[in-house]
Formats: sequence, C-alpha cells, structure tokens
Amino acid sequence: MKSDRLLSILLLLQTRGRVPAHELAARLDVSVRTIYRDIEALSASGVPVYAERGRHGGIALLAGFRTDVTGLTADESRALFVLAAQGAHAALGLDQALGSALRKVMAALPEPHRPGAELASRRILVDASRWMKGPLPVDLEVLQDAVFADRRLRLRYRHSGAAQARTYTVDPYGLVCKAGIWYLVADRRGTPRLFRADRIRSAAVTDAPVRRRPDVELSDVWAVLKHAVENRPGGLKVTVRVRRARYDLFLRVIGKSVTRLPEDHADHADESEWLTVRLAFEAVGEARTLLPFADEVEVLSPPEVRAELARAAAAVTRLYAGKEPAPR
Repeated sequence: MKSDRLLSILLLLQTRGRVPAHELAARLDVSVRTIYRDIEALSASGVPVYAERGRHGGIALLAGFRTDVTGLTADESRALFVLAAQGAHAALGLDQALGSALRKVMAALPEPHRPGAELASRRILVDASRWMKGPLPVDLEVLQDAVFADRRLRLRYRHSGAAQARTYTVDPYGLVCKAGIWYLVADRRGTPRLFRADRIRSAAVTDAPVRRRPDVELSDVWAVLKHAVENRPGGLKVTVRVRRARYDLFLRVIGKSVTRLPEDHADHADESEWLTVRLAFEAVGEARTLLPFADEVEVLSPPEVRAELARAAAAVTRLYAGKEPAPR
C-alpha cells in the first residue's frame, strides 16, 4: 500500500539521514520515479523533506524533524515480540537492553495491538542456541570492540584438524550468528574469510584503522562466504550403509555431507535393517566423523576410507586395551 510505503520512507530517512533515491527504490522494490512521486506526496502533507541532486546527493529530512508515529501493524507488532535470537543477545551482553527496548516498544504500540504482541511473546519461543555448547575461548566483546571501533584485529586461530593455532591480522566487517554458532566475517589481505569464534584462541584490537573494501557491507561478504561453504565441492565420494534405527540421528550429525538420500526410507520402512546413503567429503580424514556411530554405520566404498576408519578404530583399541583406569 502507498501509505505503508510513505511511512517506510519517512522512518528510513529518520534513521539513515540522507539516502539516495535509487537505494530507497531498491529497498522498497519500486522505481526511482515512484520514489520521487512519494517524496512529493510527503512534502504536500507537511513533512519537511527535500532532494539534492549530484554525486553526493539524496533525499533527506530537514534537521531536527522527528515523528513519534510507529506505524506498526498488528502483524509487525507480534513479530517484534517473537524473540528469535535470545541466545545471540545474551552472548553480546544485550539481553537486558533488549528487554528494556521491547518494554518501550510495548508502551508505544497502539492500544489494540498490545494484547496480540504480549500473547506472541508468551506463546512462541525460538531458541537459536545449540545444545550443550561449551564456553567460547575468546570473549565476543573483544570482537565487538574491533567491529564498532573500526580497528584491525590480530587473531590466533586454530583451523579444523590443525594441531597449532596460526596468527592473522584481519579487517573485520562484523559478527554473524548462524544456528547458534558465532562467526567473525573479515578480510585478510583483501580476501573475504570466515572465522568461527569457538576456534579463535586469542584476539587483540590493534590501533590500526580497518581497511575494508569500498562500498562492501557485512551482508555482501556474508553472502559470498555462505555461498562458498554451501557449494563447496566434495572431492571424495563415499557410500555408506546406516542402520535404520539410527538414520535420523545420522542425518542430524552428517547431513551437510549427504549427496543422495535412500529412496526407500519413507516408502519401505519394514523391508531392510540398513539404508544406503551417499556422501561427499573433502578428504579421507574427514570421514572420521563417522566413527561415533561405531557399528551402526559401515563404509561400503571407497577402500581407502574403509582403511582409514579401520586404522582409527585400531588406534582407539590399542589406547584402551590392557590399561587399568587411572586412579582417582
């Protein structure tokens, strides 16, 4: 609706200051011509809005103009009170601030919308944190300091499977919490990199200003890195069989490596004890993630993966064979 779009423009200008017309058009999914017509409508209704042309121009409100109108609909009010990332706010030390902000929003809501917003907060809870997660080796506050102060970070970071941590100096764009896991998104020597917070052994904010690529935002870098992770080719094709009783747990743990599901899982639940699944790993050693399933998952091919798991199992057997438990 046009009225919703006009209010969105007003609130964006209050929040952002001067905004180019093409950016408003992209955000609201309309043409630039429509944006200029909307600006004329706002001006006609008494809103002190103006446009400046040129390279550094844009649309802005006169300094000091504010509106207290929230403009929230009933659905928008409910959406605000479904706390979709409580764990994220707590990890950043913002849980109390979030509660205070929501109380202020509740007070500003139109009276008819308040019962629905309150009911949403009591009836829907989304917990984005992982089960049984351990403490982070580095305080997220250090990473935040670098992000908000626009300073470079010096990290000691241990890659997956590496015995020792390595030192990097990076230019941070921001922090991302995905499925309960925190990531630092940064450039290293101008190349986008992703660092899991639980693998950062130490972090120090330097005095050097950050060197981000021009006109690149956190969302842009995250999109590139996310695409690279999700489309990472698995060079090693592995076929396994899984006991049907453990199939659901297997998918939860190994699901990211699955390339083909068993065709008979849903339709022939009583025919076989085993289900055949095809996986893709980057290297033979990655197949060790199958070891916790013991004899409930068997690698059928290739032979080098069977041999790798056999060696790993033999090493565990040697470790425990003939040894008495350590005294308490």
